[in-house]
Amino acid sequence: MNIKLRCPGCKLKNYWLPILVGAVFILQLISPYRGWVILLVGMGGLLLLSTVWVRSLAAHLRFTREMRFGWAQVGDRLVERFTLANGGKLPALWVEIGDQSTMPGYNASRGTGVGAESSIRWHKESVCLRRGLFYLGPTCLKTGDPFGVYEVTKTYAASLPLLVLPPIVPLPAIEVAPGGRMGEGTPRLHTLERTVSASSVRPYLPGDSQRWIHWKTSARRDALFVRSFDGTPAGDWWILLNMDRHVQSGTGEDSTAEVGVILAASLADRGLRAGKAVGLLAHGKELAWLPPREGAGQRWEILRSLALVSQGPRSLSDLLDRIRPVLRQRDSLVIITPSQDRTWVEDLLTLMRRGAVPTVLQVKEPRSADPEGQRIQPDEDAGSTLEDLLTQWGVAHYTMTRDLLDRPEARPGKQGQWQWKVLGTGRVVPVHQPADASWKAL
Repeated sequence: MNIKLRCPGCKLKNYWLPILVGAVFILQLISPYRGWVILLVGMGGLLLLSTVWVRSLAAHLRFTREMRFGWAQVGDRLVERFTLANGGKLPALWVEIGDQSTMPGYNASRGTGVGAESSIRWHKESVCLRRGLFYLGPTCLKTGDPFGVYEVTKTYAASLPLLVLPPIVPLPAIEVAPGGRMGEGTPRLHTLERTVSASSVRPYLPGDSQRWIHWKTSARRDALFVRSFDGTPAGDWWILLNMDRHVQSGTGEDSTAEVGVILAASLADRGLRAGKAVGLLAHGKELAWLPPREGAGQRWEILRSLALVSQGPRSLSDLLDRIRPVLRQRDSLVIITPSQDRTWVEDLLTLMRRGAVPTVLQVKEPRSADPEGQRIQPDEDAGSTLEDLLTQWGVAHYTMTRDLLDRPEARPGKQGQWQWKVLGTGRVVPVHQPADASWKAL
């Protein structure tokens, strides 16, 4: 039974009090007695006071929820501000605030109270632990009169999406094999560093060979100029992230899938900062396809796609087959995969014959290696390992484990956090303080 009082969210919790008031009133009509009158006045007055009290709370209780940032990265500190105001003449002695946010490890629920014609404010801080799209809110408030007769429920349906991006960490020494240019990463075999066709000239830069100086132009312009050769453009970066759920291992943040996402985000950031055009291909439950582009806008799109990517049924061979029509000569292909299956190498060789230059990052769990750090020996019937096969074909490859990303200098997250430095005098000064971002109401 749900008895309402013609006010939103109000309902009767204690049914015995109005029943007793009705019963005493009937007894007084049937058999007048002074004791019934006293009981009727006392219990009726209590019911009337509770009704007035709960109506005041329903009409004048206000709740506001605000946050500073619309997006964050794993490791950033989330800060929310809550305000509970009571504009009525009667206090809210107890208020239960129920938070229905979806962000893992975050719960802003609490119990409190607020006096008459007053307000209280508090903050809630938490560290973003997992990438993805989450929602802060909605929020449900429950309160009532101090006698426990009525209860008021006020629901604030407003919610605010919070996109938590994967962290960008400083990576170990990883050289992406370049397409069409020597001297960086793993060189392409049987490829000349310079062609004999010079298309233009450019100003001399430190490190340029004196053999490339164009003396006629240098004499005419009274400055050193070198020849710019054809056939040496730097290729775009394509990052292929294997999210096939059948080859992943580990759970939660220690899974190979999460390590792969961190590697993809960090490599994309490195390439874009170096002026490369970087693209992304990943196929989990949905396809993430971003053609190579430069600039900060591409960085945001890649991080956003990586924040939402999940494990799916598509294999690495499917990804290589999908990218084949758009892959150009001299493009650098960075493959991030935990798969030890050698069947996809045949598809990779097909792309290499078309001029693509691959770099393979093999993601493994730390326990996949023995204590001496030696590679686990394959079974006698298994033949050569994937690493041996990649080495045989001259493909640059690296083994990446979670412990490489757990170094102190690789810990992400600065937004909303303070960082301090101790001077030689013993004085502590801040070297990084939270940005003074404006509050956004849900």
